[in-house]
Amino acid sequence: MDRGTGRWPRVVPLLMAVRFARSIGQGALVVGFTLYLHALGWGAARIGALLSGALLVAVLLTLLVGPASDRLGRRRFLLGYEVVVLFSSTLALLSSSPWVLTAGALLGGFGRGANGSAGPFGPLEQAWLAQDLPPAQRARVFSLNAALGFGGMALGALLGALPAAWRNELPGALAFRPLFVLPLLGSLVGLSLLWRAREGAAPVAVAASAQRGVAAAADPPAAQQNRLLLRLAIANSLNGMGIGLVAPWMAYWYALRFGHGPASIGPALAAGFVCAALGAQLARRLSQRVGLVDAVVYMRAAGLALLLLTPLSPWFALAAIAWAVRSAFNRGTVGVRQALVVGLTDERRRGLAATVNNVSVMLPRAIGPALSGLMLARGWLVAPFLVAALFQGAYLVAYRGFFAGLSAARP
Repeated sequence: MDRGTGRWPRVVPLLMAVRFARSIGQGALVVGFTLYLHALGWGAARIGALLSGALLVAVLLTLLVGPASDRLGRRRFLLGYEVVVLFSSTLALLSSSPWVLTAGALLGGFGRGANGSAGPFGPLEQAWLAQDLPPAQRARVFSLNAALGFGGMALGALLGALPAAWRNELPGALAFRPLFVLPLLGSLVGLSLLWRAREGAAPVAVAASAQRGVAAAADPPAAQQNRLLLRLAIANSLNGMGIGLVAPWMAYWYALRFGHGPASIGPALAAGFVCAALGAQLARRLSQRVGLVDAVVYMRAAGLALLLLTPLSPWFALAAIAWAVRSAFNRGTVGVRQALVVGLTDERRRGLAATVNNVSVMLPRAIGPALSGLMLARGWLVAPFLVAALFQGAYLVAYRGFFAGLSAARP
């Protein structure tokens, strides 16, 4: 929010609009990509290896790009990401070659479902979004940004049910091919909006100047910031493993467990994203009452119970409802968690903090799909949820233990 006028900087609504446009294609491929690979004859172990490989590539790109963005700026990297997704989607629309789909998953993030973020370049968006916002406004902005991403994912997941409508005209796996139009269009819109966004001076230069002022004197010492980032990485590694074991598989799991197709799986996952958008606003309001940390812990504890209920449900409808409501309590905390992260360091290291946040989740998350793919290949449909619940429970204990006393934990 502009301190002089009380309005948000112009880049804030532009980045939010980019996230919404991008999230529609991501939501469609959350439903359709693993089902498409299944229809092409890919087995669970092979799909799991691809999803894990895609996350590992994302980790590598994040490590390379995140810290560099603090010096070189964020806009050029985000424009490059949209070009890559545009190119990958175009190829996938034209061909079902394993090389094309593998490249699309590795570079374009097909099927990963990043809730509208720019995949490995997501930390850049977080840092850019927070750059000119006072701390008191961050929870609101990040929660609204997350809600827009979830809303777009919901719309995309509904569109992911369309292959059932034209399966007579486009039989078999071919019915899923038109879904790649959605990320293609989303990238075109994203390129247009990012081209209009103007980035200020490099964050490091701004911070170097501000360091001579009173505001910089209030920043935590570097050693304290490093300790906080280490704690964040430890907690996030537990969270990432829990996410990777289950979340990428839900469309595929519904098909295995209940024999349903995209016509019912799409709306079921869409309901989850709608609940997540509502949960983001609930988390923001709750954080104003109990603080960022307790808001995360309370909501994620409820989500943990629903995670265990999902695989034990005897009917598709009950499992879908449990998973959707779980999304409100689990995914809904994304915005307040991001607001906490950008407050752990000063402006010069905000890109680094966002990078640590993403990488510490993504690296263990990359292991999860490969492990759960082996479980699903053996017919163990409940085991991934149980193991994920152990990691999620440990995450809650660590998160509260590490950050409960943090002064920045209350907006």
